[in-house]
Amino acid sequence: MGRTGTHVIVVGNEKGGSGKSTTAFHLAVFLMYQGFRVASIDVDSRQQTLTHYVRNRRNWAQAHDLKLPHATHFHLPLSKSDSVKENQRVEFDLFRQAIIEVEGEADFLIVDTPGFDTHLTRLAHSLADTLITPLNDSIIDLDVMAHVDPVTGDPREMSHYARLVQRARTERLSIDGRTIDWVIVRNRISMLPSRSTKIVQSAIEKIAVRLGCRVAEGIAERVIFRSLFPTGMTVFDPLDAEMLGGLPSMSHLSARQEYRALVEALKLPVSERAKARIEGEKALAASAGAPASFEHMAGE
Repeated sequence: MGRTGTHVIVVGNEKGGSGKSTTAFHLAVFLMYQGFRVASIDVDSRQQTLTHYVRNRRNWAQAHDLKLPHATHFHLPLSKSDSVKENQRVEFDLFRQAIIEVEGEADFLIVDTPGFDTHLTRLAHSLADTLITPLNDSIIDLDVMAHVDPVTGDPREMSHYARLVQRARTERLSIDGRTIDWVIVRNRISMLPSRSTKIVQSAIEKIAVRLGCRVAEGIAERVIFRSLFPTGMTVFDPLDAEMLGGLPSMSHLSARQEYRALVEALKLPVSERAKARIEGEKALAASAGAPASFEHMAGE
């Protein structure tokens, strides 16, 4: 499954409720507002949370005649065969076809994975250029990365998911000599200092050193994301009551700044091809007297 030109971002974590799909969706919308061509694949054939986001957005935009950016999206339908092997074959073929269709067309491909180990989960991780692992800031959620001493914060043993990623990195290195930039994203960080918070911070830093990955601050828990999901809107969409389905709040603005900081921390590469195309589109829009992007229209 050789690739050239499209930067693959995989969002993975074997623990549910960490914000994988929300992160994947917001990242896709942010990049589109910057002028990039974005595709997304929902590998979670059971829950399909990312796919629901995409459908809600398209339905809301159509119902309200809104001009919004939409990613080229693929989802893997739940295979119904009694044969596990046959199901895996069908899923692999669909996944492979999606990769072929977007390769060279999209600047970024974002893959949302399920909260459990599957054949496609491992395959998706091995294709990642950037791997984002959202992690709730608690001792309990750290268990997905490593078993941690609750007193010292020292990692005792790497978890199944950490070993899965390490295998994917080794596999990737042997295939094309490239490495996976792994970023642990700390979500729901407590604003109140406590002994538990310090242990979690120390543990994550030690885990990152041992696994050779980076750490970035993510998103605080906000009601805004639950309220935006039914409309498929994001904190990056224009601050307009009709678009958002309600008036924006300070939570909306704060979440937008947090996601922008996260994208900056990811240090995503931009190809010369994408730069040239975006500059050309901006020049064309300027000559026509139109806004260069939706980001400009947002009034910021």
